[in-house]
Amino acid sequence: MTKLTQSLIRLHEVQRRTGYSKAWIYRLISQKRFPQSVKIGTRSIAFIESEINEWINQRIAESRGETA
Repeated sequence: MTKLTQSLIRLHEVQRRTGYSKAWIYRLISQKRFPQSVKIGTRSIAFIESEINEWINQRIAESRGETA
């Protein structure tokens, strides 16, 4: 049985990668237009890195008129 390794990244890293503010990321999440966060502690969240990468790749493809 193969175990998949998934990495979690914190909000600050998501902001750095997307160029979006915290408020804008939360707005997109509420509109179901951005990957959902994962609760990792009482007051902590993170994001699944592969989902963020895929989201970024989709935005790039859309901006270039490519179909994903």
